[in-house]
Amino acid sequence: MATFGAGGATTSYEELENTDLIICWGSNTMECHPIIYNHMRRGIKNGAKMVVVDPRKIDQVKKAYKWLPVNVGTDIALANALANVIISEDLHNKEFIERATENFEAYKEKVAGYTPELAEKITGVPAEDIREVARMYATAEKAILNWTLGVTEHHNGADAVFALINLGLLTGHVGKYGSGLNPLRGQNNVQGGGDMGALPNRMVGGWQWDDPEARELFEEVWGVPLPEKVGKNQAEMMEAVEAGEIRCMYVIGENPAQSDADENKHERLFRSLDFLVVQDIFLTKTGRLADVVLPAAASWAETEGTVINSERRVQRVRRVVDPPGEARPDEWILQDIANRMGANWNYETAEDVWNEVRRLAPNFSGITYERLERYGGIQWPCLDGSFEEISDNTPKEQLAAGTKGAETGKGTTLTTDVVEKRDLGTKFLHVELWAEEVKKRAPFHPVDHAGPVEMPDDEYPFQLTTGRRLAFHNTGTMTQDYKKVKDPEELIEISPEDAEALGIENGDFVRVSSRRGTVPRVRARVTDRVRPGLVFMGYSFPDEVPTNVLTINAVDPQSGTAELKACAVRVEPAA
Repeated sequence: MATFGAGGATTSYEELENTDLIICWGSNTMECHPIIYNHMRRGIKNGAKMVVVDPRKIDQVKKAYKWLPVNVGTDIALANALANVIISEDLHNKEFIERATENFEAYKEKVAGYTPELAEKITGVPAEDIREVARMYATAEKAILNWTLGVTEHHNGADAVFALINLGLLTGHVGKYGSGLNPLRGQNNVQGGGDMGALPNRMVGGWQWDDPEARELFEEVWGVPLPEKVGKNQAEMMEAVEAGEIRCMYVIGENPAQSDADENKHERLFRSLDFLVVQDIFLTKTGRLADVVLPAAASWAETEGTVINSERRVQRVRRVVDPPGEARPDEWILQDIANRMGANWNYETAEDVWNEVRRLAPNFSGITYERLERYGGIQWPCLDGSFEEISDNTPKEQLAAGTKGAETGKGTTLTTDVVEKRDLGTKFLHVELWAEEVKKRAPFHPVDHAGPVEMPDDEYPFQLTTGRRLAFHNTGTMTQDYKKVKDPEELIEISPEDAEALGIENGDFVRVSSRRGTVPRVRARVTDRVRPGLVFMGYSFPDEVPTNVLTINAVDPQSGTAELKACAVRVEPAA
């Protein structure tokens, strides 16, 4: 958003099948995003090379051309070193940089000190591997860089994202088919949540909260004045609870008492509230702390509406079973509460809500329910639903991106003598950066490396990193009762060298402690997936293995995200 003005992946899934280089940075895509990974697999079959940047030797490495085993929390140093090589070897896209970017000289000066040799000392990645991947990325005709929580769940995660975006600007791998920058979303509607304004400084459609044009539009449609001040993100809300400034909270479809770092602290803060309401489909740990629980019909099979996935595709959700008991759809609950508080909301269907979204956000204005039914899904921006006819001799490149100067990325339907153009959304973003005259340049954001807040020491000699596993999801609310899978329990991955030093064998139970809490009993998996000094745990079995009692609540001031990916722990045989 800060670089391009749009907060979404710049490419589509299809492009992963038609690119030359796929980089997965801090993303165990195979286990955590299996649908997206299927498209990557097709890309590899079509000749693409994959580079995996990850501290662990995840299964995805088997399909990779190159694995960069980066030390946890050193992504900025590695990204800057790749840029150092690209610039020093004169491989950067000078024409694109001059045409479409700004602040390049400051960025060039920043990365000049990040030589591959220095980066090797910081990141653990061999200098020659850094050089090889830098050359691959810079010289590829098409390349897509993907990242997820392995990059963002750090105390400087926003800076790490800037470092990756800088690489795309440096090489011109953005704004054209088969090249782009993709933050992969962890659930089916994370993108949709942000697009609907579930951010304290944004409105529906990504409008800035203080945008005067947006405020005028929203106040006209809603018939009420908007608050002047910007709200708080989740981390800021919890700080306000601790300070006594927030005394009531309403939690919908979230389990922060277990998903947030330093779980013991967050449980204490939730218990301190005067009034807590939880709206969910299961009784989560947060729900067990609540004064009132509202049973919601929010499962994918019980509700109507839309979701927006990682490629910005709006898709319909259709109810196939009735909600159990007295459960009600989320929008029904919210509307009833609002009206009891004096509002006059009268949405009868989810489509009514969506049509209001279309009025408020130009990106969605051309996406009607009728068109979603017809085409199965449409990627935003989709500005209108009009028709346009162009001749068969229209350049293929323009058809791929769309007509009207290739600005809106429209889909095509071939007929006998003409190409019938309908606005079917935008396959890839930021083609405007390749226009003859760029109206708004994308800025480089020079950033410096800063390691994890808490590093191993004599008392806590191991570094813990956390993540998801294929068969289970997040805090396990919807998956932990399903046992018909391999390893239906939480495990701690530990290297053979460390296990031998501790007298631990595969399958033994161990005790894991940090400065914030203790997991008294978790089964060890001795594996070469982690290197000596590093251990890994998931967090999908929070009752048996409450992993987040260990993690540190060091928050990125830019994003409000805690450093869930790095903390110091002690491991010892369990009693």
